[in-house]
Amino acid sequence: MSTDGQPHILAIGGGTFVSNGRFGLDPSPLLRYAFDLTGQDRPRVCFLATALGDQPERVALMYEAFGRMDAEVSHLALFPMPNMEDLRGHLLAQDLVYVTGGSVVNLLALWRAHGLDEVFAEVWRSGVVLAGQSAGALCWHSGGNTDSYGPALRPLTDGLGLLPYSCGVHYDSDAQRRPLLHSSIASGELPDGYAADEGVALHYVGTEFVQAVGSGQSGRAWRIERDGTGVKETPIEPRQLR
Repeated sequence: MSTDGQPHILAIGGGTFVSNGRFGLDPSPLLRYAFDLTGQDRPRVCFLATALGDQPERVALMYEAFGRMDAEVSHLALFPMPNMEDLRGHLLAQDLVYVTGGSVVNLLALWRAHGLDEVFAEVWRSGVVLAGQSAGALCWHSGGNTDSYGPALRPLTDGLGLLPYSCGVHYDSDAQRRPLLHSSIASGELPDGYAADEGVALHYVGTEFVQAVGSGQSGRAWRIERDGTGVKETPIEPRQLR
């Protein structure tokens, strides 16, 4: 559970892990920050790679990466069937749940088919820290934009809605992201929201955005609000993590 028992979400624009040069991944300061939010010396951590189809090689890579942290690590898979009987009980017993990137559209469809949309709302309210990158950041919000349908980005309007905002990820590394989010908010298709560059995460307590944190890169977070027929974009300097 979180240090204060309140609902926490850490939505990472990109950069949860860094390549260690040996075909493996090391946790970045952003993941360490998510661990710190639990307040536990050895937290119980469950990761979901639903957005990647629970690919065995990806699951193995994630275990290796999380194994570099002092944690009790498990994973929840839905392919070809759920890998545990009590999905709700397992998630409620965690201190941190981490969701990988991939297809947010497929992720949401599968979660809803298995009732995990309602479970995650309960898990969040109970104080389990929720975190994720890209698809794993978008999913908690009302919507954003996604390449789940193909190389040309499209708006996503049916996120879980735990956070009543739109969300932009990979905001400084994909030229399509900013203009589409702006136009979707300007038209009212998506609500006002926040975006994160690579190496930046958005930290919410309850439904309140409290700060952006960064992992030593030059990225920023952004507040995007509808303003007449357009939008107003305000930069947010992240607190740099060491």
